[in-house]
Amino acid sequence: MDQKKAGVLLSYGQTVLSTLISLVYTPVMLRLLGTSEYGLYTLVNGFISNLALLSFGLGSAYMRFYARAEAKEGEDGVARVNGMFMTIFLFIGLLSLIVGGVLVANVHNIFGAKLTPGEVGRARILMALLVVNIALSFPLSVYSSFITAKERFFFQRLISMIRTVLNPIVMLPMLLMGWGSVALVLVGLIMRLFTDVFNYVYCKKKLGMRMTFGQFDFGLLKEMFGFSFFIFLNMIIDQVNWTVDTTILGIISGTAATAIYGVGSQIHNYFMTLSTSISGVFTPQINRIVARGGEDCDRELTRLFTRVGRIQFMLLMLVLTGFAFVGLPFVRAWGGEDYAPAYLIALLLMGPVTIPLIQNIGIEIQRAKNMHQFRSKVYFFMAIGNVVISIPLGKAFGGVGCALGTAISMIVGNGLVMNWYYHRRIGIDIIGFWKSILSMLPSMAVPALLGLAVVSRIEFAGYAGVLLFALPYTAVFCACLYALGMNQSERDMVMGMVRRLNRKSS
Repeated sequence: MDQKKAGVLLSYGQTVLSTLISLVYTPVMLRLLGTSEYGLYTLVNGFISNLALLSFGLGSAYMRFYARAEAKEGEDGVARVNGMFMTIFLFIGLLSLIVGGVLVANVHNIFGAKLTPGEVGRARILMALLVVNIALSFPLSVYSSFITAKERFFFQRLISMIRTVLNPIVMLPMLLMGWGSVALVLVGLIMRLFTDVFNYVYCKKKLGMRMTFGQFDFGLLKEMFGFSFFIFLNMIIDQVNWTVDTTILGIISGTAATAIYGVGSQIHNYFMTLSTSISGVFTPQINRIVARGGEDCDRELTRLFTRVGRIQFMLLMLVLTGFAFVGLPFVRAWGGEDYAPAYLIALLLMGPVTIPLIQNIGIEIQRAKNMHQFRSKVYFFMAIGNVVISIPLGKAFGGVGCALGTAISMIVGNGLVMNWYYHRRIGIDIIGFWKSILSMLPSMAVPALLGLAVVSRIEFAGYAGVLLFALPYTAVFCACLYALGMNQSERDMVMGMVRRLNRKSS
């Protein structure tokens, strides 16, 4: 099995594994922390994560300049690019420590109005640890980027899976000892160091990674910043879109509402990983197609865009419809009755985000073509709209109102404007894409109608009830999809996986 297929399979394997672990671990964690403590963690983590913006989008530029240096100058050019990125990110890491130190010193002025004196003290510790974590992430990201450029996806995903398993094993004893929200942040820092040490050793010992310092090309640096500026702008906007709700709730409602929103947002994040975890696997291939050019370039990109989008749509719709039917009893079993409003929050976030998720390799296509500037402008206005809408909705309806504001902005920006751009400017046949996607909906109608009929007559409760519905629903959904929704290539792929599993089991 090649690295790409292994990377995709392990990505999905990690998603399934992390979800299963969360079913057991998260309820215990929430009960050990309590609503207020978890809300404090969600609030501070969302705020400090803004320091990631100090990368100025340069992390996403690495692949483009790596590929160009390798093609033109070979390993010497790659070593020079590695050295430049490491130098830049060391400086950014130092800058983040300085800025973060100022924030830590002023934590009372930032959050004091809604937090108790004890919560302010814990917030200061959390912020300090998070600042160190982010500062280390900048220079150490060069190693993970190099591994991606070399298409060593099996190693990357394997380390991620190991990290997923280790996280609760290390976390739970610390929570039981009473470390509270500090344990969440400290373990996050430990897991980062674990991952980055392995990345460093793998790059040096296995891939022979080299870095050349002292040959700083300021012309190339200017070009890097020119390419990265709109990625940086988009990072700001994404950060606003995904943290504005918790910030608004923290200001107007306090930690309890923030905690409930945090649970809904966490479920939404799991949903996103079903799609985003595989997009990076195709980044090198997309860059090669664009670099090769030719008359068939856009047709080849459209085929890849559609093929990956269809697979993502099948998986996401299974999860989305299943969650719509039994998400409420799941949230009640997972987080407790106090977190029941998180069901509607998660649903409002998951539905609209399905559109960009099935098109997420389009982001890599835009960057490979150096046509990502428009998306940043669209997302800028989306962020403004999100803030303007979410503040009054948040005051009126709490976390559900904030989620609704985010949903509206995503539908307009991603559903309408970006699809127009893909079709008119990027060269993707978006009409053909949606025809292909929508052709699968009739095959999903049968399980959806059956599911609606069942949940309207039977009340499911607890994990047992969720599984009692989810297992037969998944079987019916997949059978209908295979018989009525998949094309021949997709059926062949499924049967190929079945035959490989049979050979391994025999």
